[in-house]
Formats: sequence, structure tokens, C-alpha cells
Amino acid sequence: MPVLEIIGWVGSVLVVVSLMQARVLRFRWLNFAGSVIATAYNTVVGIWPFAAMNGVIAVIDGYWLWRLTRERHDADVYEVVQVGAGDHYLRHVLGVHADDIARFYPSFGLPGDAAGDAPGDVPPGAAVPGRWAYLVLRGDETVGVVVVRDAGGGVGEVELDWVTPRFRDFAPGEFVYRRSGAFAGTGLRSLVVAEDARDTGPYLERVGFARVDGRWRREVEAAAA
Repeated sequence: MPVLEIIGWVGSVLVVVSLMQARVLRFRWLNFAGSVIATAYNTVVGIWPFAAMNGVIAVIDGYWLWRLTRERHDADVYEVVQVGAGDHYLRHVLGVHADDIARFYPSFGLPGDAAGDAPGDVPPGAAVPGRWAYLVLRGDETVGVVVVRDAGGGVGEVELDWVTPRFRDFAPGEFVYRRSGAFAGTGLRSLVVAEDARDTGPYLERVGFARVDGRWRREVEAAAA
């Protein structure tokens, strides 16, 4: 098979593989690479309609890659909303993604989730003493959930820090820990991550945690003045 034809097939495969990706950033990078290769291939062989189409797709992908990477740490793009443990929408999100959440935080559960809990124990939208829940939103899309409980002594345990599959190449939890002052007034001075959290090390490092005495730990940052 001629080298030029192999290059053309590589571009086509990358475009197809990109469409199988749940992660928005990974999709854009693969689609961009495939479109650039396809543009070059179709230009060389003189198939101008396909060269133009793939060229436009590459430009669109390039724009979104620039925008997504530029906005990934932008507090004006992401918003932190505190909700009660009984919030209907919070429970809906956690229910829809229960299997995925269990992969990373197998012991996580909100009050009222256990078989022995009475539904009336947690009224809809209610706050639970010593427990805080936060949604991270990008526009009207929920991209992350953080749940923390008071473990005593000024320490909060992160029972859940979960990111939706689409935004798993990002670190939206940073807007809870670093930028929103979410824990101001809670009495918490430091945070530790649930001991049974799985495969979360690289993400936790990106949002400011460090491994200390066998636990992922970070100090609580004060609200910005």
C-alpha cells in the first residue's frame, strides 16, 4: 500500500476514533489531528471538496481547543453552587452517574441513601449539619460534584470529588478548593480525601492536594478579599 494512501487511512481512522470519545478535549484533539491529515491528503490527490470540508473542520476544532484550554482555569466561566444534601437535582445527578461514581469513591453515599434511613430524615433541599455539597457548573451544565463532611478537629473529609466524563480532562474541583472560598465559615482548616478513593491521584495533585502520611491532604484557602 502506498505511503500516501496509508496517511489518508490514518486521518480517517483518527476522525472515526474521535467520534467514540466521551471526553470533550480528547474528542477535539483527535478530530483536529484527523482533519488536518485528511486535508493534506485530499489536497495532494486533488479531491478539493473533501480538502475544503476537512480544512474547515480543522479550523473549527482549533478554535474550540483554544477556547477550552484558555477557559479551563477561568473563574468567570465556571461557577460553584452550594446545595443541601437533600437537594433533588444533586441526588438526580448522583443517581444517573452512580456506577461511574462507585468506580472512584466506592463507599460514597448521601444521608437517606442507605436502606435503614427513613426518607423523611433528609427533607428535600435540606442542609445536613457537618456536611457540605457543591456543584461546579459551566454555563447550565454540571461538570463536577464535591461533597465534604466534618471529620472533627478542623479537618474535612472529601467523600466525593467527581467530574463528568465530558470534562474529565479538566480539574473543575479547583474552583471549590482554590477560588470560591467555599469553606469559609465552616471551621475547616484542612481537607483529606476518603481513604478508599481510587485512581484519583493525578487529578488531586492538579487541584492542590499532596500525599501526607498516606492520605491526600491540602489546607483550606480563605475566601478572596
